[in-house]
Amino acid sequence: MSSHSHSPEPGPDSDAEKNSPSVIERVVEGSIFSSRWLQAPLYLGLIVAQMVYVCQFFAELWHLLHVFVSGGKIEEVSNHIMIGILGLIDVVMVANLVIMVVIGGYETFVSRLDLDGKADKPEWLSHVNAGVLKIKLGTALISISSIHLLKTFIQVRDTEFKIVNEAIAWQVGIHVIFLISALVLAWTDRIMMNGVHSDSKH
Repeated sequence: MSSHSHSPEPGPDSDAEKNSPSVIERVVEGSIFSSRWLQAPLYLGLIVAQMVYVCQFFAELWHLLHVFVSGGKIEEVSNHIMIGILGLIDVVMVANLVIMVVIGGYETFVSRLDLDGKADKPEWLSHVNAGVLKIKLGTALISISSIHLLKTFIQVRDTEFKIVNEAIAWQVGIHVIFLISALVLAWTDRIMMNGVHSDSKH
């Protein structure tokens, strides 16, 4: 009667030991995951840039008040005031873009903000992700480009303002590129979200 030798079946403990990561692997993965905090100083730097933009806003506002108080021809003063107001709106739009990048980027790529108890939490922050952030940034760039185009069209009426038609054409072309880019981003994000929803249903 021949005796058959059976190899012992690996138990769950041995499988767990094989699948458990090594110390080096855990250190490498932890370092990679912790490297996201390297972006935190970048967002803090953008906050400093935001402070500079606040100072620029009040400097342009002071210049606008000076133009208004100085007086002059009504048409010229009106054009200067309109251009000055558009400049202030431009500063505000860029500031909105910066704060959107700071808050949305930190929330998406670094760490979640503990704002559950905050009554003034921005509404868009509750459903922010990389796709939504890109679309919002594209929309903000279109708004800023529109402000610059409007300023150019107003300045063209001034006899002292000299600008070649080629420069205006470049501004219009860049604005159209921004529009197309935002539409493409929204379209690709919609396709990706439809794919995610279909996978979740399956």
